[in-house]
Amino acid sequence: MENSERTEVVLLACGSFNPITNMHLRLFELAKDYLNGTGKYKVIRGIISPVGDAYKKKGLVSAHHRVIMAKLATKNSKWVEVDTWESLQEEWVETAKVLRHHQEKLEASSCDHQQDSPVLNRPGRKRKWTEQRQDFSQKKSAEQTKTKGVPKVKLLCGADLLESFGVPNLWKSEDITKIVGDYGLICITRAGNDTQKFIYESDVLWQHQNNIHLVNEWITNDISSTKIRRALRRGQSIRYLVPDLVQEYIEEHGLYSSESEERNVGIILAPLQRNTVGTDA
Repeated sequence: MENSERTEVVLLACGSFNPITNMHLRLFELAKDYLNGTGKYKVIRGIISPVGDAYKKKGLVSAHHRVIMAKLATKNSKWVEVDTWESLQEEWVETAKVLRHHQEKLEASSCDHQQDSPVLNRPGRKRKWTEQRQDFSQKKSAEQTKTKGVPKVKLLCGADLLESFGVPNLWKSEDITKIVGDYGLICITRAGNDTQKFIYESDVLWQHQNNIHLVNEWITNDISSTKIRRALRRGQSIRYLVPDLVQEYIEEHGLYSSESEERNVGIILAPLQRNTVGTDA
């Protein structure tokens, strides 16, 4: 398939990134290789979207620091960038809404590109007709770009996020349907993982299984933000587990300690707070 016939894809990774690790960055490379290798897709951009402070996860340091670390981690990347929109919201934003935000941005950008195309206006009687035709063509192109030619946002995640769909009240069922049905998932998993079985056991995921791409991580790496924070609390080295600039930033600001790990202790996670309202009635 020619490049012009491939669907352009923007990979979006949402999460705490507390802190960002080399494994987070590796997910993008694995997903890009897989999608490009299908011959149907062309990955053009990757976006890291750190969650806001209102998520209230235990041990979550401020979004200010997490965004800076993510930017340091992607400083040398030619295609992965950090977006701050989600992190700047006062209230926690559902992942489905973050996906919609970025898809709408892409659609608006495509419309602007169409409208910026030069149109020659002839003087005299034909000017009004030309302006009307231009206005009509712009509206028509705006409608067309929503379905054709606009890159598609897909959610990039690990198997743990996909399987968290099964945690009661963590996700709204309609949001799961939107994520897998309207956008799609690129899920990085490992050989022997039960992710396929999890999809089989879920009616919603099974219905949209063609929009869920499972990518095997053959060169396994067990790095996680939780283990990074544990090592830091114990005074152990995290070199080669996170980008050097991220390590330097953590050390400079003394970000992770026993005290920081107690942040938000006893506070119910934002999605659980929101999704359990009225369920006991």
